[in-house]
Amino acid sequence: MSRIFPIASGSSGNCTYIGHGRQGLLVDAGISARAITNALADAAIDPQSICGIFITHNHIDHISGLRVFADKYSIPTFATKETVDGIVKSACNCPKDIHIIEGDIAIGNFSVRSFPTSHDCPGSCGYVITLPDETRCSICTDLGVVSEEVRLAITGSVAVLLESNHDITMLQKGSYPEHLKRRILSDHGHLSNVLCAKELPKLVKNGTTRIILGHLSRENNDPDIAKSCAVAALMDNGFRENDDYILYVAPPKNGKVILF
Repeated sequence: MSRIFPIASGSSGNCTYIGHGRQGLLVDAGISARAITNALADAAIDPQSICGIFITHNHIDHISGLRVFADKYSIPTFATKETVDGIVKSACNCPKDIHIIEGDIAIGNFSVRSFPTSHDCPGSCGYVITLPDETRCSICTDLGVVSEEVRLAITGSVAVLLESNHDITMLQKGSYPEHLKRRILSDHGHLSNVLCAKELPKLVKNGTTRIILGHLSRENNDPDIAKSCAVAALMDNGFRENDDYILYVAPPKNGKVILF
């Protein structure tokens, strides 16, 4: 049985575990090494079973615990060239064993491929993980728009963690300065509930049965609003929650393990 575990998701830190059998991977390590270790222990996952860490981009909420956790358990880290360059420059977050991902990477019993996202950070990417039973899982956050390249990459994945960052009205009426609102709403910012929901019917039509809404803004979103938006879009296309798909809203911390 495969499983995905959003350990942390949001602007305060991001880290997701994907596992099959006794092996697993991490995507991002944006919380402390202690917090990652404790979360894994609570889910009965041995950190020594993790065979690789894959970083989406080098913003601090995705790498703050990377060096300590990776070096403590001697786990190799992978990222795009631009992200590796950025991590190396910020030496305090750079692990000893770091590699540039090019094409498909076979690691443990997994195959991992990156795809570019439009976030305002050089080398920003998402990942598609192919598991030993040939099912696929995709992690895709920190993007202002779902490009055709992103859409093609994640379509066909059984489990998808997709960004549903903000409610547009809450953001526009909120206290953020105008320049930050413009950044978030741009094609290089973050994906809104509406844009996220728009992608979900095609995913379910093509085999996605586990949907995780991730990277929700604490200030400009609400889990119930994000979920309602997603469920409505799927219902409009004839898909019923808990019959055709299972949907989970990832909290900022203390997420749960989802089997698929």
